[in-house]
Amino acid sequence: MRIAYVLLDPGIGIFGTKGASVHAQEVIRSFRALGHEVTVFCTRTDDAVPADLADLDVVRLELPAGLERGGREIALLRVSDLLADLVAGEHTGIDVVYERYSLFSTAGARISERLGVPLLLEVNAPLIDEQRTHRGLVHDDHAARATAVSFGQATRLVCVSDAVAEWVHRDYPGLDDVAVVPNGVNTDRIVPGADPADAAAPGAPVHIGFVGTLKPWHGTDRLLRACAGLRGSFHLDIVGHGPEAEALVRLADDLDLGERVTFHGAVAPADVPAHLRGFDIASAPYPGGPNYFSPLKVYEYMAAGLPTVASAVGALPDLIAGTGTGLLVPPDDLAALTEALQSLIDDPALRTRMGEAARAEALARHSWTSRCRDILDPVLLETA
Repeated sequence: MRIAYVLLDPGIGIFGTKGASVHAQEVIRSFRALGHEVTVFCTRTDDAVPADLADLDVVRLELPAGLERGGREIALLRVSDLLADLVAGEHTGIDVVYERYSLFSTAGARISERLGVPLLLEVNAPLIDEQRTHRGLVHDDHAARATAVSFGQATRLVCVSDAVAEWVHRDYPGLDDVAVVPNGVNTDRIVPGADPADAAAPGAPVHIGFVGTLKPWHGTDRLLRACAGLRGSFHLDIVGHGPEAEALVRLADDLDLGERVTFHGAVAPADVPAHLRGFDIASAPYPGGPNYFSPLKVYEYMAAGLPTVASAVGALPDLIAGTGTGLLVPPDDLAALTEALQSLIDDPALRTRMGEAARAEALARHSWTSRCRDILDPVLLETA
């Protein structure tokens, strides 16, 4: 089957380093591993090209440079129309359109309509609300209309969490097929490191790790504050970059964490597995409040065989509770976060048991291959 993968969000490079880029790459990998041909249509590429995707067919439509926010939004509408014309005119062999929902894009809907092929629309967030809150939105009406057109044309909406599906049902009632398919992990790319019992030298610090974009809703500041209360030998590794980076470095200094913290900055997705293998404990310290994420990092922690200390928000209780793979803490209880980290620092055997359970859980239930089968199979059955 020939799949058009459409990603018009100018904030996500198909070969970028942040979580959304990793997500796109893993979905594309899995589609190809399942035997499908994939052509990507996007507005941004970036240059962290994984070796196994170097042959990927990518068509980039560039946005004009130097536009203010409102002009950029209108340009996205125009690029969406251009893409629909391009695919309908030159790529008529497409069997399925798979689009990552982006503000101002109706490209997937138009292509689906003109070629008479199914549209699978992946919905990762209530983007209109998110854009208004965090970045600003000038043409609300255009964004709302584009969303309604895309949702209405979709053969199937694939939501990453129950919270996202609830938003879809609430604001766009009456849609026929709204599925929840959480994120997953590539269990071949991400594997455990050496047995902690064999790898740890006497007196070596226990490494606590975080991977992700440094933005307020990831709670990395809470992790630093919790670590300031820990006892014993430990080291905190923060892998990722973002707008909070400088403030977090200052906070680490203010907390006198000194050489106990390393900020590794942004790393290519290909280098993330090596960083994970250097962790002993993983963390997902989300703050309280609405949470619609399906945290990619936690699936990666599990595949790496790491015990995870996570906030009990959003989808995380369903993912971790009762599995023996980690510890859940109230999102706004800093003392509980410190206590959970301390308990794992003090108990190597517990870390090992939880890490083994996490790897087994990732293999049994959370591979990207199984996720992509869940996404495609209903459509394949209908078109067979």
